[in-house]
Amino acid sequence: MRCFKMTALAALVALSPIFAFAQDDAPNPEAVAAIKALGGNVMRIAQNDDRLDVTLHLADKDVTDEALVHVAKLPNVAWLNLAGTKITDAGLAHLSGLKSLEKLHLEKTSVGDAGVKHLAGLDKLVYLNLYATQVSDAGLKQLEAMKSLKRVYLWQSKASEAGIAAVRKALPEAKVIAGVELKPVAPPKEEAKKEPKKEAAKKPEPKKPEPKKEAKPAEKKPEPKKEAEKKPEAKKPAAEKKEAEKKEAPKTEEKPAEAPKTVEKAAEEKPAEKKD
Repeated sequence: MRCFKMTALAALVALSPIFAFAQDDAPNPEAVAAIKALGGNVMRIAQNDDRLDVTLHLADKDVTDEALVHVAKLPNVAWLNLAGTKITDAGLAHLSGLKSLEKLHLEKTSVGDAGVKHLAGLDKLVYLNLYATQVSDAGLKQLEAMKSLKRVYLWQSKASEAGIAAVRKALPEAKVIAGVELKPVAPPKEEAKKEPKKEAAKKPEPKKPEPKKEAKPAEKKPEPKKEAEKKPEAKKPAAEKKEAEKKEAPKTEEKPAEAPKTVEKAAEEKPAEKKD
């Protein structure tokens, strides 16, 4: 089922260019069919542009000068791609009437100077690709008169540097691409070996004065307290001295007062006085 859908879609895509044209401007159906039979394609450049884009560079069959007969029958051909086909100088004669042609791919074909002559009357041609063709300086002379050209590819053609330079001069507004020019690089010249210069003895650099460090104030150590000098005591008056002595003298234990003896006992205790 999926294969059927893909086949149907491919058929619609192939037929879409034909159905997309208005009836008045429809291309020659026989010419379109002949081109498609070779594996080519014909379609509009844009949806709102009736100009045609004809491609034969991807054809699965040999594209010869006969194919150009069918291309010449199509109106408003703006882009034509014949790259890698088997067309010849004689076949390009069929393109001389395509006054609407703007882009033409002829790269990798056998087209030479004789074929370029058939392009001289294409006043709207702005792009021409002659890469890897047989076009030489003689053919480039024809291009010098085609003032509409804006981009020309001449890489790996038979044209010389002088011929390419002439085309660039004749067509100053056109960009002529002739490939990348690789010039041999001359080997570097051997320079005479120079004896290394002896370095002069370096003078000792003067020492830069070191920035003076600000002296920090010495921390004051706490001075030991000096014993207070004993001042000589002033002599105190006698009365004060006695009081002081009393205070300093150790207190004696107070004995309880003895009871007074009676007279009698006192008498007894006294020894008898001796009489002389």
